[in-house]
Amino acid sequence: MSVLEMIRNSLLASLGAAVVTKEKVEEATRRWVDEGKISRDEAERLAQDLVESGRGQWEDIQEKISETVRKGLDNFDIGSKKEFKELKARVENLEKKIAECEEASGKEQE
Repeated sequence: MSVLEMIRNSLLASLGAAVVTKEKVEEATRRWVDEGKISRDEAERLAQDLVESGRGQWEDIQEKISETVRKGLDNFDIGSKKEFKELKARVENLEKKIAECEEASGKEQE
């Protein structure tokens, strides 16, 4: 499990019911219609409003999680993916040069 997933899971656990799934909303509104508390049209509007609200909250939460993770990683002074790729290419280039030097050295000794 990645650090991002662990942070995400911790935040979601602490948020509890802040973000309601579409299925839960539909289940609740269907029950209210069956009980005669609201009309079918009201249920559809309510479900749509709650899902959209939940989606907006979820997007806000995701942005906050990403921002928190970025700040946390900045504190660790970890190189970027680009820097890692550049260093990997340099190491591969150096390994190739070493192999060429070893090959040339072996031919000279023969």
